[in-house]
Amino acid sequence: MEREATSMMPERKRVRPIPAAYAKAANAANAAAATDASAPGPERTASVGHLYVFVYGTLRAGGSNDITRYHPPPQWIGPAGVAGTLHDFGAWPGLQLMGDRWVVGEVWRIAQCSEPLLDQLEGVREDGSGEYLKRRLPIRVDGQSFECLVYEINSDRLLDQPIIASGDWIAHCASNTARSAAGT
Repeated sequence: MEREATSMMPERKRVRPIPAAYAKAANAANAAAATDASAPGPERTASVGHLYVFVYGTLRAGGSNDITRYHPPPQWIGPAGVAGTLHDFGAWPGLQLMGDRWVVGEVWRIAQCSEPLLDQLEGVREDGSGEYLKRRLPIRVDGQSFECLVYEINSDRLLDQPIIASGDWIAHCASNTARSAAGT
């Protein structure tokens, strides 16, 4: 379960917005590239002391656990997406990888020292019994492939959580907030 991250994070700061048109175009390109195994571009691995992470829920820029609050500050790589299904757990989503749906997210370059903090936030356990399982997947951003950490919900935790049809947690939250404000 994603919980409020507290370790090594400063007070909430203003986050630079990610242009919606850019995100939409990049996600369309990622979707096309994901279906083409022969898409060009070598896979990028992070330099020593760094790694890449794909975030799709509360860790996204503007989310309740915004990854930009971690120290040292992560570096924005770009919008991306993965094949999978996004489930609504109320205050956070859970990604189930694979399938014919598409989940919207972002790729960030983080310091290796942030990995255990993310593992703790996501409830990862070495024996595989935690809330989330840590995977490593190649994810495409702007035609380049990045080997990324991806936190997948443990299938044992899936009961009858609704599916987020849009595959976009931030848009889903905004839609729910708008409906609540309108009284519907």
